[in-house]
Amino acid sequence: MNGPIDGLLSTLHLTDTGARTTEDIFTGPSQWMPHGRVFGGQVLAQALIAAMHTVPSERTIHSMHGYFLRPGDVTHPITFSVDRLHDGRSFSTRRTHAFQNGVPILSLIASFQHGDDGLEHQVEMPEGIPDPEGLPTAAEVLGEIDHDVARHWSSERAFDVRHIPSPIYLSADGDREPRQAVWMRAFGRLPDDPKQHRAALAYASDYSILEPVLRAHGVAWATPGLKIASLDHAMWWHRDARVDEWLLYVQESPSASGGRGLSLGRIYARDGVLVASVAQEGMIRIPRGDAFD
Repeated sequence: MNGPIDGLLSTLHLTDTGARTTEDIFTGPSQWMPHGRVFGGQVLAQALIAAMHTVPSERTIHSMHGYFLRPGDVTHPITFSVDRLHDGRSFSTRRTHAFQNGVPILSLIASFQHGDDGLEHQVEMPEGIPDPEGLPTAAEVLGEIDHDVARHWSSERAFDVRHIPSPIYLSADGDREPRQAVWMRAFGRLPDDPKQHRAALAYASDYSILEPVLRAHGVAWATPGLKIASLDHAMWWHRDARVDEWLLYVQESPSASGGRGLSLGRIYARDGVLVASVAQEGMIRIPRGDAFD
C-alpha cells in the first residue's frame, strides 16, 4: 500500500449525502497538514469532483475559476454544495461552494464540454530541460531535517516534485529570475478514470505555482516570518494526461505588487503535449527588513 496515494484517493472520494435543496450536497475529508490549514489544491480537487458528480459522464471539465475565501481547518470535514447553473447542447456550468462550520472557504465555477472537433495548436515545450531522473527529490533535499513541514514535503505528499534549476525550500540560489520549471508525478498508480486524473492535476498544480514570485527576489520557503496565501486559482485543461507519469510544469511570474504575486503555468506531458494552463494570484508578505528589493 502507498500511504500518500491512498490518502489522495481517499480525499477525492466524496460522499453523496442524499440531501437536496436547489443544490447537490457532498461531504469530504480534510487531509492532515503540518500548519493546520487545508491545502488549497485539496479543496480545489474535491470541489471539482463534487461538480463532476452532477454532470453527464460524456462531458469533461475544461476550465475552472476559484477563489479561496477562508483558511480551511484540517480537523474538520468539508461540505460541498453544487449549483447546476446551466446545461446546454455542448457545455455544462457548475458552481461549487466548499463549507466548514457553516461558512464558505472556497467558491468555484467550472465548465464542462461534450467532446468536439476544431482548430488545433499549442505553444511548444521549452527545449533543453533536464530529465527528472537526474534531479534531486524532496526527500534527498529535506530528508535529514527534523521538522514537521520538512517531513511532510519529503515523504508524506502524494507527488514527487523535482525543481529546475533547484528547489527553494531552504534557500533560493542562482539567478533571481521570475521563472522556473518542475517535473511532477504521483508516487503511485492511479485508477484509469481520466476525470480523476484531471482533478488530481488540479491538486498538484497548487504545490509550486507561486514559487517564481519568491525566486525572483531570492526568497525561500524557510524565510522566517514569510506568509503566503493563495487568493484565487484558474485552470484550463486542454488534453488528457496521466498524473502518474512525468509532467513538466513551466512557471513564470509576470508581476508582483501590493503584497500580491501573480504566476502563470503550462503543464506538458513528457512527449511535449500541452496538457493544461494555470494562473494563480497569492498574498505574499515578507518581514520588514527582508522586503522585495
